[in-house]
Amino acid sequence: VLNPSDFLEDHHEAEDFEMTLAELRALMELRSVDALKKIKENYGDVFGICTRLKTSPQEGIRGDPLDVARRQAVFGKNFIPPKKPKSFLQLIWEALQDVTLIILEIAAIIALGLSFYTPSRGQNTVCVDNHSATEEDENEMAWIEGTTILLSVACVVLATALNDWSKEKQFRRLQHRIEKEQTFAVIRDGQVIQIPITDIVVGDIVHIKYGDLLPADGVLLQGNDLKMDESSLTGESDHVKKTLRGDPMLLSGTHVMEGSGRMVITAVGVNSQTGIILTLLGVGGELEKEKVKKKKQDGSPENSNKAKAQDYAAREMQPGTSEESTNGKQTVNRQSNLPKKEKSVLQGKLTRLAVQIGKAGLAMSTITVVVLIVYFLIKTFLIQKHTWNAQCTPVYIQYFVKFFIIGVTVLVVAVPEGLPLAVTISLAYSVKEMMKDNNLVRHLDACETMGNATAICSDKTGTLTMNRMAVVQAFISEMHHKIIPACESIPQTTLSYLLTGISVNCAYTSKILPPEKESGLPRQVGNKTDCALLGFLLDLKQDYQAVRNQIPEEKLYKVYTFNSDRKSMSTVLKNVDGSYQMFTKGASEIVLKKCNKILNAAGKPKPFNSKDNDDIIKNVVEPMASDGLRTICLAFKDFPAGQPEPEWDNENDIIMELTCIAVVGIEDPLRPEVPDAITQCQNAGITVRMVTGDNINTARTIALKCGILHPGETFLCLEGKELNRLIRNEKGEIKQELLDKIWPTLRVLARSSPTDKHTLVKGIIDSTISEQRQVVAVTGDGTNDAPALKEADVGFAMGIAGTDVAKEASDIILIDDNFTSIVKAVMWGRNVYDSISKFLQFQLTVNVVAVTVAFVGACITQDSPLKTVQMLWVNLIMDTFASLALATEKPTESLLLRKPYGRNKPLISRTMMKNILGQAFYQLTVIFTLVFTGEKLFDIDSGRNAPLQSPPSKHYTIVFNTFVLMQLCNEINARKVHGERNVFEGIFSNTIFCVITAGTLFVQILIVEIGGKPFSCTELTVEQWLWSLFLGIGTLLWGQLITTIPNSYLKFLTELGHGPPKEEILEEELAEGAGEIDHAERELRRGQILWFRGMNRIRAQNRVVNAFRTSFYEELKKPQIQSSLYPMPSMVLVSYVEA
Repeated sequence: VLNPSDFLEDHHEAEDFEMTLAELRALMELRSVDALKKIKENYGDVFGICTRLKTSPQEGIRGDPLDVARRQAVFGKNFIPPKKPKSFLQLIWEALQDVTLIILEIAAIIALGLSFYTPSRGQNTVCVDNHSATEEDENEMAWIEGTTILLSVACVVLATALNDWSKEKQFRRLQHRIEKEQTFAVIRDGQVIQIPITDIVVGDIVHIKYGDLLPADGVLLQGNDLKMDESSLTGESDHVKKTLRGDPMLLSGTHVMEGSGRMVITAVGVNSQTGIILTLLGVGGELEKEKVKKKKQDGSPENSNKAKAQDYAAREMQPGTSEESTNGKQTVNRQSNLPKKEKSVLQGKLTRLAVQIGKAGLAMSTITVVVLIVYFLIKTFLIQKHTWNAQCTPVYIQYFVKFFIIGVTVLVVAVPEGLPLAVTISLAYSVKEMMKDNNLVRHLDACETMGNATAICSDKTGTLTMNRMAVVQAFISEMHHKIIPACESIPQTTLSYLLTGISVNCAYTSKILPPEKESGLPRQVGNKTDCALLGFLLDLKQDYQAVRNQIPEEKLYKVYTFNSDRKSMSTVLKNVDGSYQMFTKGASEIVLKKCNKILNAAGKPKPFNSKDNDDIIKNVVEPMASDGLRTICLAFKDFPAGQPEPEWDNENDIIMELTCIAVVGIEDPLRPEVPDAITQCQNAGITVRMVTGDNINTARTIALKCGILHPGETFLCLEGKELNRLIRNEKGEIKQELLDKIWPTLRVLARSSPTDKHTLVKGIIDSTISEQRQVVAVTGDGTNDAPALKEADVGFAMGIAGTDVAKEASDIILIDDNFTSIVKAVMWGRNVYDSISKFLQFQLTVNVVAVTVAFVGACITQDSPLKTVQMLWVNLIMDTFASLALATEKPTESLLLRKPYGRNKPLISRTMMKNILGQAFYQLTVIFTLVFTGEKLFDIDSGRNAPLQSPPSKHYTIVFNTFVLMQLCNEINARKVHGERNVFEGIFSNTIFCVITAGTLFVQILIVEIGGKPFSCTELTVEQWLWSLFLGIGTLLWGQLITTIPNSYLKFLTELGHGPPKEEILEEELAEGAGEIDHAERELRRGQILWFRGMNRIRAQNRVVNAFRTSFYEELKKPQIQSSLYPMPSMVLVSYVEA
């Protein structure tokens, strides 16, 4: 924990400020009454703190570089050092934990150990009659086998570690960039400016508003209906009201749930409450990203446990993530027997498939070993009549171990060790490329989940529309103006109410600035609806800034800020004579119901009854909405002097009996690219629904314009209230069976609250009426959208309009707030699935052929035609390259022409199985023809019975070369997995594929021509090379023949790689009420891997507990640390460890 002496070279500098760092820290540990008492005793009031910190509540600090540097030197910087990244050696160690690699390492050690013991030839001859030259040859070269396996393992480990290291580096760079881009509004030298949060210093006056995540500790100077969510520090889900007379203490890492205000910064960085806690825990760098800064979570596959711990902690600490805390009105809680939100479906399928393949490989290798041993025993002891004696025991053991090595080789070949790398590369590559398509992926599994999306629930404003609003129609002085009227045509009284009402009842952070370019449009800063109204004043030649200068924000007596429940905003002014005046703006049909007067053509109030209200709704509001306009009603209310002061907290009575000033229609033009994007989604089998807070007529018009609705269709458009009426029973409980009757045909939900959005999303996900579970993507920008974003399979937060809370709850951030970026995410998600399928099709063909050749060769000739080193070249090195080549294919528009895969669809389809078995049949036919008749076909010596110490044979070199060239050509076949004929389409657009294919061919030429004895190869003639190439190219021609066979004739083929059946979900997981089911993790819980994870978890627990204990007892000795801090560290500790 830092203190002033850490920063000061000259301690006299601290004397410039009348408060020390220790004083500020002690103050910020107090709450409500205790804090107020301390402030009153020591500083008089909160403004006394500003005086001592040499700052002005109105003007802020000077803000010159010297002043800022001095404050950073005395009080610290607003920065918590990130956790030290893992070293390259640590990443290598983690890569070595892979179970497949452990098998390979064991095989390598056994092979190397056996290479050091070689019985004499004479001893062999006495014990076995048919000791062949090949066996002697293999004994002599045994060290190569073990060494090559180790080198192969090293290649894979280095490739994985390098990939993880570069990815972590990329993520940190990305986090640093986001950190730099995140800004906050502060007042310096009288000017409101936006600065990076890392530049905030003690003494800064900061503007805070709804949806902000506070970047530092501070004390409230002025607040408007301010309510905070402090659950991240206290664990309490209730919102805390902040006032100057009640509780003015504002803490970093907490969220503004309602209202706005200004505060003076009193503690930053490691000296803030969050910073102190994270320093104690020793995990500041990791949890800080979840709680304090708008950062991208590192979802790197290399550390899934860490990612899950962060995600769990975030889920525990974030506001609005539990239904109890945010959906108080919702009576249906998640039960343990309801479907859970599933994560890592692709990883689960892959892990399951790998386990199945591993079991098959284990069975095959066991059979191989048994067959070899039985064959050897029968031949040696029954046919050749040898007896077992002590002299021959080492020789027989050598044979048995050799058979075991052959078996291990078969197992090694069978296990798809390139698969994890293919997944890692595919996801990392997709995430990197999605950044260019304006998708910032926070959780890697969201990338593949989007490929399964069946429904998108989208906001309207900013996502489907341009979010550049302007008033284009107005109902003023009892006249409906289709264009903006001239100011001269509006009575002066009405104009005065408009000017004051809009100026003070729009957020002071919203403003219209001059265009950046001469011919450009004025810049809109802040809330776009507020900007439209301010622009309306400018069109009427009125100056809103003059009114704001006359009535600064601190003079506003009371503010009822906009929220999704009110759908309105009201501001109260206190006049000199003691009277009050309140201005209100909000959804027209809601505010008009609260009006009992309206300004007439002369600017005088006249009575306004329910019939008049119906007339305006019918003749003004509905026509405006039918034109796609958002309608806003502006009203006011006077509270005469001499009467008792109203009960301002009794909001329902206050915001009644209003006088209507005007109704305006605000246009938010549809993004021109949206209709095409929605058509693409519909063609791709994805249902797009609009969920908006706007009027139903406005929503319906926009839905028709963008193609969500089409004329003549019978789809539903409902308001939130109507939806709730239809889906709730007489007790007010939501019934899934009622919701199931609504959601399939619902396309537009208007006047919806965040609770309605959450209900809809949860209802669609939990529904069981369709064959496949619906996979739902949701967009959101507001703080209250967090529950829906968390509930959704993929939550998209708006990068521009989104609040920090929404971004934390999301999986992907739309950098440009554009719907078309969601379509790009769907393409990338489907491309990830296809990339993995392509690699699987290639990998499994290689594995089937190599295993069969090794098995048949060992059983028939007691010697594999493909030597261990050769098989490892094909199986490990080429597969690593293939994973890079096939996992980096770019998505194409054709991906959007088919329906979603679905969560239960197998990874290996019938078409893929046809290709795998068809190609395996061709390759095995070629290999066995060459093995058993190759010497006759090419007129060369047979390699099956080569004499002792003879060099590698041309016969087996041709077999090996042809095998590799067939794999190279089949790699081109593997680019298509849906039965397409043109396998070369788009091949040159993938540079990596072309380079790897050419590079592999070049290395193969080197191995054959100069590889020599280590690779069991010898030089081939041009004719032999051409024949090998011809047989390789035959796989392309054979592939065309396979494509011709209809799948309907092949129903006997089994699909592989299904998701786990529901009955396999562990009961304890459901009983725990876990919010997510990780299929991959569940698959990996079995057997040995549980032991590895258990050990890792114990080590992690020890590290955290020790770090906490050490820091805890150190800090207890310091009197300035109060006990009020420690509920939070213990809660974080439990979350972190249990995750």
